[in-house]
Amino acid sequence: MDSDGLDWGGVLARHDGWLRRVVSARLREPQGVDEVMQELALAVVAQRAPLLDPARVVGWLYKLAVRQALMYRRKAGRGRALIGRCAEVRPTTDETPEPSPLAWLLHDERREIVRKALDRLPPRDADLLALKHGEGWTARELADRLGLGVPAVEARLSRARKRLRMELADLAGDFEEHES
Repeated sequence: MDSDGLDWGGVLARHDGWLRRVVSARLREPQGVDEVMQELALAVVAQRAPLLDPARVVGWLYKLAVRQALMYRRKAGRGRALIGRCAEVRPTTDETPEPSPLAWLLHDERREIVRKALDRLPPRDADLLALKHGEGWTARELADRLGLGVPAVEARLSRARKRLRMELADLAGDFEEHES
């Protein structure tokens, strides 16, 4: 019992049947009824929308049930909209067209040029870039694992990227000379 003298567990148990029907009619999807009923019970216990007159408990529960059902529908709608936006951004593999043979060839050539450029770098730089970009480690993780400070790792990464860009430019120049 609370300060109003109402046993909220008993009140909810007595009105559970018709409250579920109201929620079910509002949602039009049976899988959300239990979730809304739980939120309704939490709202009753927490008194987020307090009952001013205990004699009007039925009307108050009805309003609360409708409000919780509407909040659930809004949340579900936002979830569906988010999924729809993600589906537009990232098409499923079924919808993705097969790359053309030319795209495969260019991809393989780019990968080969990057591999050659990495091979030309000092091993320490190649390792650092592989861990940063291949494993996705942060500068903090690199610093911890290599026993260095974060500023030192960031400086080394900057120098390694600069060296890689120079090697890639050099290899691209070699590639263009062979094409002519």
